Amino acid sequence: MTTYNNHYAHSQWGSRFVFIMAVTGSAVGLGNVWRFPYITGEHGGGAFILLYIFFVIALGLPVILSEIMLGRLGKHNTIDSFIQFRTRYGTSSAWKIIGLLGIITGILILSFYSVIAGWLVFYMINSAAGSFNNLSAPDISNIFDELVADPYRMILWHSVFMAVAALVFTKNINAGIGRVVAVFMPLLLLLIIAIIVYNFYNADIERAVVFLFGFEWDSLNINMIKFALAHAFFSLSIGMGAVMIYGSYLPDKVPLLSTTTTIVIADTLVAILACLMIFPILFSFNLDLAEGPGLIFKTLPIAFAQMPGGAIIGLIFFVLLFIAAWTSALSLLEPGVAYLVERNDWTRAKAATIIATATWLLGLATVFSFNIWQEVKLWGLTPFALIDRLTSHITLPLGGLLIILFVGWVLPATISKQQFNLQTHGYHRIWWLGVRYFCPLLLLAIMIAGWIY
Repeated sequence: MTTYNNHYAHSQWGSRFVFIMAVTGSAVGLGNVWRFPYITGEHGGGAFILLYIFFVIALGLPVILSEIMLGRLGKHNTIDSFIQFRTRYGTSSAWKIIGLLGIITGILILSFYSVIAGWLVFYMINSAAGSFNNLSAPDISNIFDELVADPYRMILWHSVFMAVAALVFTKNINAGIGRVVAVFMPLLLLLIIAIIVYNFYNADIERAVVFLFGFEWDSLNINMIKFALAHAFFSLSIGMGAVMIYGSYLPDKVPLLSTTTTIVIADTLVAILACLMIFPILFSFNLDLAEGPGLIFKTLPIAFAQMPGGAIIGLIFFVLLFIAAWTSALSLLEPGVAYLVERNDWTRAKAATIIATATWLLGLATVFSFNIWQEVKLWGLTPFALIDRLTSHITLPLGGLLIILFVGWVLPATISKQQFNLQTHGYHRIWWLGVRYFCPLLLLAIMIAGWIY
């Protein structure tokens, strides 16, 4: 018979605010502050943003609402919740594949996420030390090239970040993750706003606004649609198990619809603010918007070195990126930690050490992708690119699809209606029809098109 650590399984967030900050922290992360700006630059700006917002509203909101609801209903880890559903609602325990897929996806993402976050630690420390001051553009670019070419330095910073993330798990959910997000998420927003205010006076914000909110439909193609959908899921942490496990700590009295809507709006707002933070600086110095993943580490430091007060702005920028990466990493660790704690009655520290170590080992594949394994390719992709492609275009949307199929076709509608807890059932009806018909068909069509093209 399966035993549970009941105290852990029924832990609750200290407040609605802490829950919103936790899920927003999971969603914002590097996805919105690092990944979103560079893929927006690669795909032409306004048209891509409009597509992204469409997918966030049409697919992201219904799916994240569904995932939070399942977490609150289950009140266990992401795998055993579906075993609970079998007992309560007569559903098949085979649906626990959703929870397992989420844990695996989270570990895969964190394995490369931690390597990139390790670069942030390196850049944050060097910015504080003034190492980029008075350097030429080639010199600054070479700093990044030398960093990724050295596997030992990469491993060092990858290890530092994983250790910082794992240490939070020596505390319970509120004293650990809850305290981190309650303090640092508002700080992250303030830092972003501070740089945007700076841009109004010292950078080319007008060109950035035209680029971000002007729509050139000639650039619309299946690749843009595929990346917009993938990022909507990546950005909202859908299909990683993070949202579901955080939902399991949500008290029943907290309104589900308004809380979820607040999270989605906050996440989307931060993504757009991140672009307003970065693109005016790039336009001011005529730097390449489509630099790709190196945008943050090669292109922006060149601008910081030429800006008035750039040393301070650069330090603030890398600090806020570190905060974003840290809060997301915690959410990616939590599903696996919760599972090991409940199944084995381990401490959170022990479970986190095991999950973090396994993730660290897997992260070595990403480390070596930039140096000693850069010629090693599967289906034309390096290990890093393969894991990124696998999670972004397959496991995340697949996890989202399974979630909405479960809540739309398997979970009794009366149960989800109770979770909405609204005076009128009109909103529930719209959501239920969406997850039952519209969302699965749209998501499946785009997934298939993305695999073919």
